[in-house]
Amino acid sequence: MEFETYRGELIAYCYRMVGSFHEAEDLVQETMLRAWKARDRYDDARASVRTWLYRIATNVCLTALEGRARRPLPSGLGAPSRDPGAPLMPARDIPWLQPFPDARVDVDVDVRAGLRLALVAAMQTLSARQRAVLLLREVLEFSAAEVATQLRSTVPAINSALQRARATLAEVGDVDEVTEPDDPRVRAVIDRYVRAFEAADVPALVRLLTDDAVLEMPPVPLWYDGSRDYGRFMDRVFRMRGTGWVMTRLTANGQPALAAYAPQPGGGHQLHTLQVLTVAGGLVARNVVFADPAALTAFDLPTLIFPDEFRPSR
Repeated sequence: MEFETYRGELIAYCYRMVGSFHEAEDLVQETMLRAWKARDRYDDARASVRTWLYRIATNVCLTALEGRARRPLPSGLGAPSRDPGAPLMPARDIPWLQPFPDARVDVDVDVRAGLRLALVAAMQTLSARQRAVLLLREVLEFSAAEVATQLRSTVPAINSALQRARATLAEVGDVDEVTEPDDPRVRAVIDRYVRAFEAADVPALVRLLTDDAVLEMPPVPLWYDGSRDYGRFMDRVFRMRGTGWVMTRLTANGQPALAAYAPQPGGGHQLHTLQVLTVAGGLVARNVVFADPAALTAFDLPTLIFPDEFRPSR
């Protein structure tokens, strides 16, 4: 019985359920182990292998989420800061939403579109069962009857949970407005953003932002709303950490992403953050800057680089 074929899509499913890539990998491994142990009891007349695996994965995720706090982004916890000089104190007691490393998992375009950070963050506001219903019905296109069987519920209860989940996610907006990272127009915006960042050119950065651009930096609970405050904060960053940064391109959550390397006094550049950008209408509308080393390990990035040995892809 072949299980590995489904590993990638199951990791994407579990990630949307729990908001952590590393945990999603562990939950899928547990799913595969349970399936292997129960393979003699599998009945192909009752469900396909794929449906059966999702049933197991759903139960594994729901068990893991029992009594657990949701994984937010800073913008989901309170009002934006208006002080660009506010202390950058990380909140380690909050289980922050983590980014998804696209290069680690092979999934199709439709699945990747469902991994957008704003969408996954909004899903974290749902109850665990509502998340499962939404994903199984809307994304994976299981019938209400199939989902009711998987969750040991009824069709009316599943339809009610789906309606509530849809109403919550309607506030996120249309993720289809977010263009793909390999779109030439998006690449052009990212190219200009990289040039401005590496040159520490704050006015050039601000010109690439929407008026209501959001900047947030988990695990620091601060976030900023608007190109003016975004620019004021970036001015502070360059004053604190110096100029001459190096950026390299990748993707995360189906969005363009940048690994930012800060110059070091003794030479070389140290991995500082992973920036996941939302580009809409030819401008950067949001930048989620991940600084937690635990979130960065999933991307297999070098921690120290030297200009003579490293050239970011163009």
